[in-house]
Amino acid sequence: MLELAILGFLYDTPLHGYELRKRITALTGHVKPIAESTLYPAIKRLEKAGLLERATEPGSVAAPRHVLTLTKDGRHELRRRLAEPAQRDITDENRWFTLLAFLRHLEDAPAQAAVLRRRLAFLEEPASFFYEGDRPLSAEELDDPFRRGILTIARATSRAELSWLRDTLASLDG
Repeated sequence: MLELAILGFLYDTPLHGYELRKRITALTGHVKPIAESTLYPAIKRLEKAGLLERATEPGSVAAPRHVLTLTKDGRHELRRRLAEPAQRDITDENRWFTLLAFLRHLEDAPAQAAVLRRRLAFLEEPASFFYEGDRPLSAEELDDPFRRGILTIARATSRAELSWLRDTLASLDG
């Protein structure tokens, strides 16, 4: 998801590494802060793959800054990753939010709708964080107030997302 975030933010505008890191941290930092030791190797991988380019600009106060720009291949790769997300990108909430943050760059409404339909199908499957054998347990079945809280919050979040997905799909299909 780090590479997707890098490609997604650079799709809009060239950025230097520090600004890119700030934007990624704002998007995903509450889940997993992005360290320089993680970000810069990912940038180098994408650069080596020809998906982004680095240009040096003079720094305003200190050392020169490296500005990153997405290449034509990088723009194509971002759209490919958005159109063909892995199942984990659909089912993992944090990965899903990163994907969703850049789905607008996939300019084909039917392709956007196909991604949203995959998430909708996932959310419509009965599931829980707690099970009795293979049967998912509901909040009402639990005596533990903390586990009941987890399920109550998850149900409210899922209902809101399901409503948004259905409304957005209707507008994309219409």
